[in-house]
Amino acid sequence: MNEEQALTPVITAGLNIKDDHFDYSMAELNNLATANQMTVVESLVQKTDHRDAATYFGKGKVEELATILADDGVETVIINDELSPSQIRNLEKRTKAKIIDRTGLILEIFANRARTHEARLQVELAKLQYQLPRLHTSASQRLDQQTGAGGGGFTSRGAGESQYELNRRVIQNRISHIKHELKQIKKSDQTQRKQRDANQIPTIALVGYTNAGKSTIMNQLLARFGDQDKQVMVKNMLFATLDTSVRRLVFKDHKQLLISDTVGFVSKLPHQLVSAFRSTLAEAASADLLVQVVDFSDSDRQLMMDTTQSTLEEIGVPEIPMVTIMNKADLTDSRYPFREGQNLIMAANDEKSIDALVELIKENVFKNYVTKELLVPFSDGQVVSELNERATVLNTAYVDAGTQLTVELPASEVGRFETYIQD
Repeated sequence: MNEEQALTPVITAGLNIKDDHFDYSMAELNNLATANQMTVVESLVQKTDHRDAATYFGKGKVEELATILADDGVETVIINDELSPSQIRNLEKRTKAKIIDRTGLILEIFANRARTHEARLQVELAKLQYQLPRLHTSASQRLDQQTGAGGGGFTSRGAGESQYELNRRVIQNRISHIKHELKQIKKSDQTQRKQRDANQIPTIALVGYTNAGKSTIMNQLLARFGDQDKQVMVKNMLFATLDTSVRRLVFKDHKQLLISDTVGFVSKLPHQLVSAFRSTLAEAASADLLVQVVDFSDSDRQLMMDTTQSTLEEIGVPEIPMVTIMNKADLTDSRYPFREGQNLIMAANDEKSIDALVELIKENVFKNYVTKELLVPFSDGQVVSELNERATVLNTAYVDAGTQLTVELPASEVGRFETYIQD
């Protein structure tokens, strides 16, 4: 069976309640569906000034949706908002179709894409938190079968405990267990970051909207200044990257830094995923510089930038210096690379653009470097070796008293070599 045959046909639907960005959000919903191995057969839209509390859509639009589903032979509907449990149940009852809201769709994508143990735990936690308020009596038997709580498990209930209460308790216990396990992983990650900090290696984090080109930029940098065998996956779809990847870059002047490629953002980010994002973006929260990557070819790029900013604030990323990279300029008529202040218009696959990006990053990350003249006795040859390996040596000369060097190094490192510094 080929990939086309494997796609699930769906209808996307949404309410336009005087939303200037509604068309964009629907286009994004269709892209999210595509990213989840679905094909959008039709999109249904209703303009209104309020949601129907019972069925989200008005009565007439629900009947129209049911007719379209029957005519097209489609069994799944994706809704462009998060629905209440009763709205999902009522819509499923009246349309005879499976109803997935926007939050449920994003959670499905994350569940299918998570690769590391930590990412899987984060997604499972988010899904359980989403499911908990949506438990209802008719779902008891299904969950009972999934958790193995039937039969003998029934006898472990407290007096008068219903299946609904048991299922709720099973989910709450699993949530507590996952949170505890994630805390242990977080401690381990913090230890690794402390070790990197002790090595005085600056860090930068690529952040921004999903599918803006962060992974492509990272791979271009790795090809020139890192380990090409450690490139990250690139795919033209939303949420191609879920796990944060950290790589080392070493430039020709011996300056080095760590770069992390983080999960992309999306509008209407489900609240259940905020904690998962906070953990995943721990690298960004501790970075010396944020590099925001924006799809310059997208007419809604300002909305994407606003989404990135609001998401960073929501997950608690502190005030960290940021530069903005307007990527994919090769898909526009704009000149590139073109820099204005802390903003750079570029194309990830353009060599001159990468040169301009590296210059921008280095100006920000290494701005606290100072230039010093050192005289190192020949007996301390290991110091010269260390400087050649870790600092930027601008000039070397040999005199009677030893090796004379002009070096560029972090201000925080000057004290280590104070003995050799020439006034």
